[in-house]
Amino acid sequence: MEEELKCPVCGSLFREPIILPCSHNVCLPCARTIAVQTPDGEQHLPQPLLHSRGSGLPAGAAPPLDHDAAAGPACSGASGSAAGGLGGGAGGGGDHADKLSLYSETDSGYGSYTPSLKSPNGVRVLPMVPAPPGSSAAAARGAACSSLSSSSSSSITCPQCHRSASLDHRGLRGFQRNRLLEAIVQRYQQGRGAVHGASAAPAVAICQLCDRTPPEPAATLCEQCDVLYCAACQLKCHPSRGPFAKHRLVQPPPPPAPAEAASASPGAAQGAPSGGGGCKSPGGAGAAGGSSGRKFPTCPEHEMENYSMYCVSCRTPVCYLCLEEGRHGKHEVKPLGAMWKQHKAQLSQALNGVSDKAKEAKEFLVQLKNILQQIQENGLDYEACLVAQCDALVDALTRQKAKLLTKVTKEREHKLKMVWDQINHCTLKLRQSTGLMEYCLEVIKENDPSGFLQISDALIKRVQVSQEQWVKGALEPKVSAEFDLTLDSEPLLQAIHQLDFIQMKLPPSPLLQLEKCCTHNNSVTLAWRMPPFTHSPVDGYILELDDGDGGQFREVYVGKETLCTIDGLHFNSTYNARVKAFNSSGVGPYSKTVVLQTSDVAWFTFDPNSGHRDIILSNDNQTATCSSYDDRVVLGTAAFSKGVHYWELHVDRYDNHPDPAFGVARASVVKDMMLGKDDKAWAMYVDNNRSWFMHCNSHTNRTEGGVCKGATVGVLLDLNKHTLTFFINGQQQGPTAFSHVDGVFMPALSLNRNVQVTLHTGLEVPTNLGRPKLSGN
Repeated sequence: MEEELKCPVCGSLFREPIILPCSHNVCLPCARTIAVQTPDGEQHLPQPLLHSRGSGLPAGAAPPLDHDAAAGPACSGASGSAAGGLGGGAGGGGDHADKLSLYSETDSGYGSYTPSLKSPNGVRVLPMVPAPPGSSAAAARGAACSSLSSSSSSSITCPQCHRSASLDHRGLRGFQRNRLLEAIVQRYQQGRGAVHGASAAPAVAICQLCDRTPPEPAATLCEQCDVLYCAACQLKCHPSRGPFAKHRLVQPPPPPAPAEAASASPGAAQGAPSGGGGCKSPGGAGAAGGSSGRKFPTCPEHEMENYSMYCVSCRTPVCYLCLEEGRHGKHEVKPLGAMWKQHKAQLSQALNGVSDKAKEAKEFLVQLKNILQQIQENGLDYEACLVAQCDALVDALTRQKAKLLTKVTKEREHKLKMVWDQINHCTLKLRQSTGLMEYCLEVIKENDPSGFLQISDALIKRVQVSQEQWVKGALEPKVSAEFDLTLDSEPLLQAIHQLDFIQMKLPPSPLLQLEKCCTHNNSVTLAWRMPPFTHSPVDGYILELDDGDGGQFREVYVGKETLCTIDGLHFNSTYNARVKAFNSSGVGPYSKTVVLQTSDVAWFTFDPNSGHRDIILSNDNQTATCSSYDDRVVLGTAAFSKGVHYWELHVDRYDNHPDPAFGVARASVVKDMMLGKDDKAWAMYVDNNRSWFMHCNSHTNRTEGGVCKGATVGVLLDLNKHTLTFFINGQQQGPTAFSHVDGVFMPALSLNRNVQVTLHTGLEVPTNLGRPKLSGN
């Protein structure tokens, strides 16, 4: 987290940080250093170019660079301002292009320029104004103030994003103080214990304006000036009249702990101004006040008012006077506490994503280190194997052995280098994300809503950008630990000089994609893929399936596709499947075996492709009729060779006493005559009074009882017992119709235009069917 707490200009921990318009932070002393002034010699520019946005100053007047320079009497007198370091000697350094580019984007409040006098990080720096020999610091500060007043305008450039912002009439005082960051820096210093001179901390708060030695104990603290006064100095330097009448005087804070006192900026005790005036010293009162309980910031435009609301339009905390008198009166505002909680929640939510990525990165680093070890081990294994093979042919392979070892070493070094590069890159990203997380967690601990909201938007964006850095594929190793090197020691001795590593090896076993494997009715679908980092080519795959009874595997597919559907399997059966890959080197190992269960019952419809052209299907191919007065045959979409199956046909229309036939058939059954007249069908044909069983045009077992509109005909095919039985309205029609049925059968139906039936499938085998009716012959 330390990198988050360092100023981008000086590289040290932040001291009195201020928030630039671009949301970055810099120390207030550093801000004075990198501020840019346009000297009087550049006032020949056109009048519109000499005004920055919102400055409200004439062309000849320059805004002061900070709150001390804007204090009026403090600059002309002996007040404690550090602005003297800015000076007015920036003239003569820039060319005309710099002057124009500085004001080219005044409408947006930002500008850019080409620095001529640069600091090490590319920011234009103003030279310090040296104090005349023998003069006091106050005189030097006065010279600095007079130098500033001679300039026409000022701006500051962010050292991180290099965006320039023009200063208004308040100078650097117009930028808000990041008190939240100050508190985090102070806590960080205390936690590290990197504090020196802690024992020298005063036992009590002392006056910061006393000329006595030692200084008198402080009696009051001015909240506006942020300066500690003893009773005498308060009467002398801070009378309760004039501009000081509205200042609030309170009891001095309790003395700081030793670590807290030492963590304050150097010069906290003696950095106060030595002359009159009530303005604070950047290195004095601010540092002393920072070591005690931090007070909540007040509105910069109404110094007596605390922040109470949050302006959604301007994204900044405001006081109630800003709403009544200022430019925020017509803006959308929300309660400060509610927005504080909302932004904290947003930041916490964004941190969760970065935290997950950091966890993945740590696991990824462990994976990479394991790969390093595997590469080392595999490299040694390959070297040992190579040496063993070369020793068998030592006479002919002496010159080639060194070359082959070199190839293995280069391959290993290449893999190691790539993995180390990944480790270093991932470690850097992880350290940056971790530092940002620790900093954000410290920010979330703060109880200062306004201070938090000053930086929350920028932090949320940074956290989101940090999360986006972990792009897809960033946490995957770029190389495999495997070495694709195989030495074949079989060639004849005359080919020894051409001996080299064989780049092709047997393909590994495929990986079955279980999420894509499925069953439907009596068909199964299998999908597979090769494992990652497979460098061996694959010419095709061989899919094997058993017979559903735990028998021998048989090949059901050979080809290059990685998805295969197998139809025509047994219902209510369990199949085992496996796949292997092959190339020119041979056949690889089998994959793991997957177990697939076909459907318990059959779901099917009439098959429009197998039916006679006079057959008319509707209702999603579940209802059938005919356009001819002659009997026509239609088959079902399922085929049965095993198990027990039952389906029903409901008679929707029955006119003029036709003879529809119900049963099973082979796929090659004749389609233009009644079912059962050839040797490819087994059927029961029925009229309104009786029924017959028919096969090979042989009529048997006439049974009383027929069908009419609304009747239901059931067909029971038991391939375990090899029998076929028929039912009408739940009653068995005659004895078992056929025995010794064996092979593959499809549901079948023949009818003419006087009949319409609807098929019902997916039925369990009924157990409450009535007794069979006696046949009439």
